Amino acid sequence: MKESPLKIDFEKLWKEGMLDWHGNMPERMVDDELEEDFWAQSMKKKTYKQTDDYAERIYEKMKPYIPEDASCLEIGPGWGNYTFPLSEDVKSLTLVDGSESVLAYLRQYYESDAPVQFVNSKWEEVQVEPHDIVVGVNCFYRMYELKTALKKMNALAQKRAIIGLTTGPIQPHYVVLDKQYGYEIKYPRRDYIAILNILYQLGIYANCEMVKLERTYRYNTLEQLYETQSKKILSPQFEMAHVKSSLEPFIAMEDGQYVYRHPFYAAIITWEPSNSHD
Repeated sequence: MKESPLKIDFEKLWKEGMLDWHGNMPERMVDDELEEDFWAQSMKKKTYKQTDDYAERIYEKMKPYIPEDASCLEIGPGWGNYTFPLSEDVKSLTLVDGSESVLAYLRQYYESDAPVQFVNSKWEEVQVEPHDIVVGVNCFYRMYELKTALKKMNALAQKRAIIGLTTGPIQPHYVVLDKQYGYEIKYPRRDYIAILNILYQLGIYANCEMVKLERTYRYNTLEQLYETQSKKILSPQFEMAHVKSSLEPFIAMEDGQYVYRHPFYAAIITWEPSNSHD
């Protein structure tokens, strides 16, 4: 007999999913200096207001939940996928990020008198006033106490809380490598469904909409493609011929490059806040 979903500890599953495949916590999850170095290097690579291709589609789905003249708090803005459009659609914007490099990168795009506030703090530790809306997209990967983080979103959102999380499926050739050739694959272990279930257990009945997207990888050589697209194989030994065979149906030539496209999704989770939850 299967256990009732209400009895499953989804936060425990989330925490277990943070561990690497040897059962250890990755250094970036707990070492703030290492995390800051990662973002410092990432910001150096960015061109002017560079954002991800799929972000516009996700924001289109978020926008109807943003009221006019709203004050907005964004958790973990990164390189501004949603910061830039949000700052045009809200009255004031507060950006909370644990990385000073992220905030320094974003700060350069706003005049000193712009209604944008930059707060260098982890979400778990930040002390800020409530805002009309609280937004967080793909910002939960280092949050260990997820239930507390979600409660905080609910407490600080006066009109609407909005979460976005990109999700599977995994690149299809890995499924072939698993099912046809028997390789152990590094499937994702944390996903939006844990957040939705934790909210449900908190008595928060959130809406969830799935947005179908497409990811595109481009390579100059087949060797680059094969090397990159075999990194999720956990089996200590594998044959490259199997990798090549599994990839073949999904590869096309475009403008002299090898192109690999596959579908993925974004989950848009929204709810009207209530401060009556335990």
